[in-house]
Amino acid sequence: MLAGLRGSITVGGVAAAIKLMKCFYERQQAALLLEKEKANAELQMLKAQLHPHFLFNTLNNIYSFTQEVSEKASGMIMGLSQLLRYILYDCSMPLVPLEKELKMIGDYFALESARYDQSLDISVQMPKATDHWISPLMLLPFVENAFKHGASQVTEHPWISLTVLVINDELSMKLINGKPVTSKNANPGIGITNVLKRLELLYPDRHELVINEEEEMYIVNLKIMLATVPADVVKTVYNGTRQEI
Repeated sequence: MLAGLRGSITVGGVAAAIKLMKCFYERQQAALLLEKEKANAELQMLKAQLHPHFLFNTLNNIYSFTQEVSEKASGMIMGLSQLLRYILYDCSMPLVPLEKELKMIGDYFALESARYDQSLDISVQMPKATDHWISPLMLLPFVENAFKHGASQVTEHPWISLTVLVINDELSMKLINGKPVTSKNANPGIGITNVLKRLELLYPDRHELVINEEEEMYIVNLKIMLATVPADVVKTVYNGTRQEI
């Protein structure tokens, strides 16, 4: 009987030892995997820091060379640099000041307009100062679409009209652009598809979007109830995590 008991204890001890060794091995493997993922994350972070530095330094060098050659070209390079800086750094935040978002839209219009000389008719009306906040790059895809499927396709007298208003925390955007005579039904680009998904996720039941295709123009009407987060709270987060070159 004692011999049987000792045998049971021995078998139980061996089983427990095997189980402990298995747990130890699994934990060790998990620790190694975590360390590997951490190293990969640090590498990706390093790449993310390196690439913008290289990009902006290169743009600055090109800008300095073009100043004496072409004032228009140097202005376009500076505009592109500011646009990329905003997209790479400010747009990493969940919310950005609406004033900055609208400035970026204005910079984009200026950059695109330079390609058309005096042939493009543009009307832009936006509030100059506002304390509201918005999810970044929520309006740009529509403006890009207006150039891609409108101005760039119209051979005579291309035109774009943009009006942005903010009333009682509601942003209202009306974007109209001329339509080419031989226009085909174009599928929405990836930019528009993404922004539609973002509107549903970030502003559920707090936005209204209507896109109409008329005989001679495209019309986009967008309304968004802007964030009601206290500005001082958002500014603290925004300024505390923002990175500068």
